[in-house]
Amino acid sequence: MNDNYSNLQSNLSIMDSLVQLSFLVHAILNRVGAEHDVSIIQIRLFGILRDRELSMLQLAEYLNLDKSSITGLINRAERRGLVERTNSLYDRRVINVRVTPEGQKIIQVASSEIERQIKTVTGTLSEYERSQFIALASKILGYL
Repeated sequence: MNDNYSNLQSNLSIMDSLVQLSFLVHAILNRVGAEHDVSIIQIRLFGILRDRELSMLQLAEYLNLDKSSITGLINRAERRGLVERTNSLYDRRVINVRVTPEGQKIIQVASSEIERQIKTVTGTLSEYERSQFIALASKILGYL
């Protein structure tokens, strides 16, 4: 890395820093998703469903999607055998979604690869800096 690039990076505003960081994370998610033929929105879906079963309405709220968009997303994932719909035990009108064993395989492989790439790009941070970053990101996310 050259000195001009380092100087430019050290003078970024909070907005520019967060936007560039989001681009970096987005690129990692896009690259890993492409390797497994899943979109970023499907990666987000799997991140939400990896350890639980949720209703279509809950998924739409988490992903900030309207009813038709969440239906299309689930339809595509279901056709590939990655998720399945079930009726709620408490209300037959409610449809829940859960990951299938095939979906779990993709989640495990993709999340390991995402974690590896994130660790690579954060490798220059000390343990203390990582802890600080996690605390600050958690504080920002807690605001939401």
